[in-house]
Amino acid sequence: MKDGFSGERSIVLPEMIIEMERQDPLVSSLYITDIGYYPHACHHFCERHEPIRQNVLIYCVEGSGWYRVDDCRFEVEANQFFILPAGSPHAYGSNADRPWTIYWVHFTGDHAAVYAQGALRPQDVKPSVHSRISDRNNIFEEIFNTLTAGYDRETLRYVSSLLHYYLASMRYIQQFRASNDTAAKNGTETAETLLTTAAIHYMKENIEKRLALKEMADYIGFSPSHFSALFKQQTGQSPLNYFNLLKIQAACRMLQETNMKINQVCHKVGIADSYYFSRLFTKIMGMSPKQYKITRHS
Repeated sequence: MKDGFSGERSIVLPEMIIEMERQDPLVSSLYITDIGYYPHACHHFCERHEPIRQNVLIYCVEGSGWYRVDDCRFEVEANQFFILPAGSPHAYGSNADRPWTIYWVHFTGDHAAVYAQGALRPQDVKPSVHSRISDRNNIFEEIFNTLTAGYDRETLRYVSSLLHYYLASMRYIQQFRASNDTAAKNGTETAETLLTTAAIHYMKENIEKRLALKEMADYIGFSPSHFSALFKQQTGQSPLNYFNLLKIQAACRMLQETNMKINQVCHKVGIADSYYFSRLFTKIMGMSPKQYKITRHS
């Protein structure tokens, strides 16, 4: 693992482990060689004149960037992903005015081309009432955390299985969303409750971003003042306060369940300033992130 951009996390598997993956009858169908997360990656740039054997998935969750394959150049925005096919020279980078935050995976295997096919152009992963963005990001975290534990055969097989699920959640997005469709209600909820539920879901799907009140209100279709009054009536909290509570709730889970550093956790919940994150965490939880991490791991 290494640190580069603030909050960055990455794993490059040793060549010996990659050979184990290549030789395993189960893992060889689909396996990871490199994986990482780059938040607010200013000046991020990569160019490969010599083709590599891996496909490269880049999932942009915030900001924007660009990429080039052969003579074709594409722009990518937040909530989009693309897959650079193995064997093609390429280049990609973050836009200077709106640096991207990306999840990325280098993958290969006998079935890798099936997932890569048709994903050269930017593919949308937009938040909606049925979206499962937080679920997908949790799959990524499970892959990453599992790999940090070691590279034995059973671990590699589990990671390969998770990678199938992760890629399928993008390539077969409608099926992924439909499999957990909770929109079928019993008809007893009020319109206000349904709108508040939709707003909270939207917050959870954008937990890694810095949403403004107007963005939340626009999603619901109300003016900021009307939306704020409705939300506070239903929850007892303003929308922005509630969003911060969700961020700290997510941060608590990461501090308790992973080995992420505090500066990595704060980026994962959309707070670039670690000092502000620490103050907000302490205000809500009554102790600093460092104290919380020590307490939960003792």
